[in-house]
Amino acid sequence: MGLSKPIEAVFPNTMAYVRWGDGPKTLLVIPGGTGTDLPSGRQVRMMMGRALRPLVESGYCTWMVARRRGMSQGHTIEDMAADYADLIAAEFAGRVNLVAGLSYGGAIGLYLAANHPERFDHIALVGCAPTIDERALRLDFDAATALSQGHRAKAGRLMAGEMLSDSWLRWTAPVLGTLMGLTFRSHPHDQFASDVMVEVEAEGTFDARPILTQIEVPVLLINGDKDFYNPVPLIQETARLIPDCTLKVYPGKGHVGVFQSRQLAPDILDFMNRKPPVAT
Repeated sequence: MGLSKPIEAVFPNTMAYVRWGDGPKTLLVIPGGTGTDLPSGRQVRMMMGRALRPLVESGYCTWMVARRRGMSQGHTIEDMAADYADLIAAEFAGRVNLVAGLSYGGAIGLYLAANHPERFDHIALVGCAPTIDERALRLDFDAATALSQGHRAKAGRLMAGEMLSDSWLRWTAPVLGTLMGLTFRSHPHDQFASDVMVEVEAEGTFDARPILTQIEVPVLLINGDKDFYNPVPLIQETARLIPDCTLKVYPGKGHVGVFQSRQLAPDILDFMNRKPPVAT
């Protein structure tokens, strides 16, 4: 099946997006971070094609939407969830069929599920946890600082060094990290340097554990058992605290591998078939 090229643009509220497909159903993807960069259409097809393409081919018009630009100091992850809820109200007639939160976007998705369940039918949270440990936070802070200063290759090397530390590919981390970093756009908009630091500072105060028991909608939670950011015991605790949570743990997958797994789209579609849409 031929697919149209992804289209890149920016909503009036400054949230940048890539739209892929033209099906009758709507999938809102909240990407990882840190960084409010406009997600490249080429990156969507290269890095997420394996995961997203089956959903696009299943009739989902897929919108990958970055964070709002020009966030003020102290803008929290819960505030970012409210931004996405407002976007859905303004641009998607109040509701989308599916939300997929990836990594940092999954953290935002936890608050979207708790505070704004009327904005979606189903929600899948991938590669995320309700808090972040000090080691991972230091890594994100160093990488965000490098990005804010325009040092893209350095940011890529920092991220790859940790994410591949347990992989047989760890010896390639300097080269792969540099190449990954160069795919980032350097200061793609005037507020980028500030926004990337607002995002990472929001991680420092992030702890969604108190709201997990308040989530009344079904949640699909997917992680890898080799994820540097999200240790399995924390993920299992998260699944226990969310009243209706379907947990999938992919063996041998790290933080990056879980997003590219061929299991991802089938597991999301199966979840949606088994669980009725959110009724609000």
